[in-house]
Amino acid sequence: MSELTFDFTGRTALITGAASGVGLATAHLFLEAGARVALLDLKQEQLALAKVELGPDVVLCAADVTRSADVDAAVATTEAAFGGLDILVNSAGIAGDSLRTLDVTDAEWERVMAINSTGTFYCMRAALRGMVDRGYGRIVNVASVAGKEGNPMAGAYSASKAAVIGMTKSVGKDVAGTGVLVNCVTPAPIDTPMVRGLSDEHVAYMLSRVPMGRLATVEEAAQLIAYLSSDGMTFSTGAAFDLSGGRLTY
Repeated sequence: MSELTFDFTGRTALITGAASGVGLATAHLFLEAGARVALLDLKQEQLALAKVELGPDVVLCAADVTRSADVDAAVATTEAAFGGLDILVNSAGIAGDSLRTLDVTDAEWERVMAINSTGTFYCMRAALRGMVDRGYGRIVNVASVAGKEGNPMAGAYSASKAAVIGMTKSVGKDVAGTGVLVNCVTPAPIDTPMVRGLSDEHVAYMLSRVPMGRLATVEEAAQLIAYLSSDGMTFSTGAAFDLSGGRLTY
């Protein structure tokens, strides 16, 4: 795959859900491009393995994105370590169980919404305080095609990702003119541990909707995230950028 070249020298980034999947791939790309990177994830053992893989200079933030105090502490740790925070990538998320609407429990609905949508809000709010004060920032939220179209057997997930898209549009307008840009990506299924954990029926349905007939790769997702996080992104905010193999064309 032909890759774009980025220069993040002097920039600092906090990536959530960074111990695996899209978050880990994005961390690799950012580090290769010269950024200083902090990794946020709930899974401490996987975070430690990620640091071995990425190198000793990354900062680890073991945190639960559904707890605002954890998120605030992670942002404070990142800013103290690097002298500020320029880029936030919200890639923490779960698919939830593949269930028909009548089988979704209160607890399952609340779990998916808390991680995918409330967690994204907490992270944006915490990062924006310093970004707005410093007059610079890039926030990229990982949403999903499900947030635009809705997937069957995935009511909570689809709703949570629609919320991410809505928050992106709102917050992007809130801070327009401050030097902070807020955008999201809306990928079709990506070859990650989260997708591999779905039922075969669910994955087959999703692939049937993708004209290119395959899963996206984490590297492809990281490339788009890097562009939206770069200084080359100057005049888009509150937007959703598709990565869907032809599924979404609007």
